Amino acid sequence: MAGNDWINSYLEAILDAGGAAEEISAAAGGGGGDGAAVAEKRDKSSLMLRERGRFSPARYFVEEVISGFDETDLYKTWVRTSAMRSPQERNTRLENMSWRIWNLARKKKQIEGEEASRLSKRRLEREKARQYAAADLSEDLSEGEKGENNHEPSIHDENMRTRMPRIGSNKKLYIVLISIHGLIRGENMELGRDSDTGGQVKYVVELARALGSTPGVYRVDLLTRQISAPDVDWSYGEPTEMLSPISSEHSGHEMGESSGAYIVRIPFGPRDKYIPKEHLWPHIQEFVDGALVHIMQMSKVLGEQVSSGQPVWPVVIHGHYADAGDSAALLSGALNVPMVFTGHSLGRDKLEQILKQGRQTRDEINATYKIMRRIEAEELCLDASEIIITSTRQEIEQQWGLYDGFDLTMARKLRARIKRGVSCFGRYMPRMIAIPPGMEFSHIAPHDVDLDGEEGNEDGSTSPDPPIWADIMRFFSNPRKPMILALARPDPKKNITTLVKAFGEHRELRNLANLTLIMGNRDVIDEMSSTNASVLTSVLKLIDKYDLYGQVAYPKHHKQSEVPDIYRLAARTKGVFINCAFIEPFGLTLIEAAAYGLPMVATRNGGPVDIHRVLDNGILVDPHNQNEIAEALYRLVSDKHLWAQCRQNGLKNIHQFSWPEHCKSYLSRVGTVKPRHPRWQKSNDATEILRRRKHIIVIAVDSVQDADFVQVIKNIFEASSIGISSGSVGFVLSTSRAMSEVHDLLISGGIKASDFDAFICNSGSDLCYPSSNSEDMLSPAELPFMVDLDYHSQIEYRWGGEGLRKTLIRWAAEKNNECGQNVVVEDEECSSTYCISFKVTNTEAAPPVKEIRRTMRIQALRCHVLYSHDGSKLNIIPVLASRSQALRYLYIRWGVELSNMTLVVGESGDTDYEGLLGGVHKTIILKGSFNVVPNQVHTARSYSFQDVVSLEKPGVTSVEGYGPDNLKSALQQFGVLRD
Repeated sequence: MAGNDWINSYLEAILDAGGAAEEISAAAGGGGGDGAAVAEKRDKSSLMLRERGRFSPARYFVEEVISGFDETDLYKTWVRTSAMRSPQERNTRLENMSWRIWNLARKKKQIEGEEASRLSKRRLEREKARQYAAADLSEDLSEGEKGENNHEPSIHDENMRTRMPRIGSNKKLYIVLISIHGLIRGENMELGRDSDTGGQVKYVVELARALGSTPGVYRVDLLTRQISAPDVDWSYGEPTEMLSPISSEHSGHEMGESSGAYIVRIPFGPRDKYIPKEHLWPHIQEFVDGALVHIMQMSKVLGEQVSSGQPVWPVVIHGHYADAGDSAALLSGALNVPMVFTGHSLGRDKLEQILKQGRQTRDEINATYKIMRRIEAEELCLDASEIIITSTRQEIEQQWGLYDGFDLTMARKLRARIKRGVSCFGRYMPRMIAIPPGMEFSHIAPHDVDLDGEEGNEDGSTSPDPPIWADIMRFFSNPRKPMILALARPDPKKNITTLVKAFGEHRELRNLANLTLIMGNRDVIDEMSSTNASVLTSVLKLIDKYDLYGQVAYPKHHKQSEVPDIYRLAARTKGVFINCAFIEPFGLTLIEAAAYGLPMVATRNGGPVDIHRVLDNGILVDPHNQNEIAEALYRLVSDKHLWAQCRQNGLKNIHQFSWPEHCKSYLSRVGTVKPRHPRWQKSNDATEILRRRKHIIVIAVDSVQDADFVQVIKNIFEASSIGISSGSVGFVLSTSRAMSEVHDLLISGGIKASDFDAFICNSGSDLCYPSSNSEDMLSPAELPFMVDLDYHSQIEYRWGGEGLRKTLIRWAAEKNNECGQNVVVEDEECSSTYCISFKVTNTEAAPPVKEIRRTMRIQALRCHVLYSHDGSKLNIIPVLASRSQALRYLYIRWGVELSNMTLVVGESGDTDYEGLLGGVHKTIILKGSFNVVPNQVHTARSYSFQDVVSLEKPGVTSVEGYGPDNLKSALQQFGVLRD
């Protein structure tokens, strides 16, 4: 119950009410005295006393009270209860509430026990898996090269700053940023409108603007969601918005027809609704398809302008937050372009924090926040990213360390091996780098301070004081005293109550300074969330307890545009800025305050440590130590020379947090990444036919027996006969089968390979065409297919190859030994260069996908794990390869429009079934008893089907059976065939 001080007042009130209850109980049991009076008291007594003996009160409260309420409304109930005049009714309600509090405590202990067991099991799995990796990686290296004592670099380390490469101003870079949730626009940002439109929105817009003004960068696109909803401004529905440069001096460095920074809004998801980020997950694939089209078009446009007709591919695709990271990973894989990721906040850390509160189970948290879908997206970002940018070292060491896919010690060992040219056995780890967010300081002019005078003077300005100054100063009996400023929402983790206690109990500090608490905006406390209301109520009670009237300001309202004026006021009074949160991920307000000349007192937990290392403008404190907070504040406001030195240090070093410095550091890191982009070999007539197709029908039916599958193919051919004869319709077969298995299936069904334009085999790790004569592509012996080597070059990123295969063989042997039988056996015949295939002989004992994936990630092996529909085949393929990615490759390579593709699938499918359903293509789902029930290996999921894809999107239809007439009708509905 940490952070809920008001629960103590519940318990105190219950104890206070105990005397009256005992008196009634004694009277009822004594047998003497006035029986009528006793009866009257009994009638008015609490529910427990009146009904004891008729039924169990414990059972009543558990079934009728506890199950019907949660902590959200508990505080409101307490407010109503404490206001009741009738002692008897108040006692009854207090009794109810005590049961509910007891239940919350019991639930917390239960959750803690379950989570401790889960973490213990996970820890053992991680240790075992990493022992194998450590054994491989420790050989061949001397002690000094193992990287055990190296620190993760910060962008502010001097040796890092001097040796990083710089991007030349003659470069013409194209950078793609992605941030898909919230309301994003360049001007008049609605920060704080909702939980999705906050600091991240401001950060990505300012980053795009700053990069667009940096020499060497030609164009920056910030991709987000287009929203045309009645409850939001029309500007969020505009397809494109150009961002004005940071300042006029940078506005013309790379002028061109399409140069600069832009917000590009991609339509996806519900067209007329603004929905929260938790509901965007099913629409990610649709965004990826739309973004892919934009990037392809823009690359060609920029090529015409600055590269003699050669496409200008993005130098990086940078995802912000898990949803955009998931999107960036798919785009990076489709385009073979490097990926960068910034988490902003991380799902595993949030999950742990909520579980510690003990109010919600893991399942309840997942239902609210889709947290498991988010965590898997963040794990994918670790798989796919070249660089992960954080704001602080703390995020690297403590938060990313919670993930299967990242281990700081292993990352150092891998870097040491790469530096020495020693094999990493197929293991990869993204590079973590801390680059604090930037700020624009050009408009800030800190006023001069006369250390011997009473107050500063802003360059002799006679302009009137900002209105917010009067709103704050009216609280103070002596407004000339130095102001201690805290700017934080009333959240328990911001630790505002400890600050007020520290101020209230330090007499010398109270005599010397005032305290200003800017705690968001409010109208009526009762209308705030219960958590915020309880913190604010506690603050008001503390002000009353310590009699701080005239010494503490807590205005109800302020505008975002007035925040600079608040900083100026605190600096004018020679005040101090404080952030004493229990944990502060970064602390942007500390940088803002320093820019206005305010020294700081800050928590030593999290980002402020890094900020203080650079600025050296204040004191770090233990946020749990009230006396330490008070003493630090007193030192700064009482020692003029210390205050002046801290102020001067902050102003001197603040430029290191400017946007130009941020962009220089950013581009220097990007400059270390090996460039990647699509590279094509010469095509031939056999493959050029794809360019001439108006529509492509992709047959990806996994849920039927072979005989039904053959008939499905024949019926689709029959239904599409008009399109076949005109040459407007082509066909692609998409399957988990190997090329040899596809060949056998076609022969058994009397189907010619040339009836198809392409084959996606081995779950998307192989793409081949129906031809055997090609000088440019490999033709497997005796098979009428040629393999697309260009596709292999697209998907080979981070493929572990032989190192991954050896680890999988070892894993399979252990699994077989555990079960006492062969559960998984390598299938060498169906394996290929980019697919390690296993036969599953006992599907009941086969481990779920998430377990295999976790085991490989812990060992820094990046791969995509898939079971076939019946569970008899297990394919391990490159991490960014899949059947849906292969379709995107057909668009990139051959110009086959994704919106002109129609997928035919069953009611269920292989592990990647959900990935096939999402996107801008059309989907026909075949329904009927011929669909085989999927094997149980598909049931152990980290998240639900609905968190991946929405079947309510346009372009999805179902047909009963697979008769030619029904198929033809569906194809006509989608415009593939004309009536």
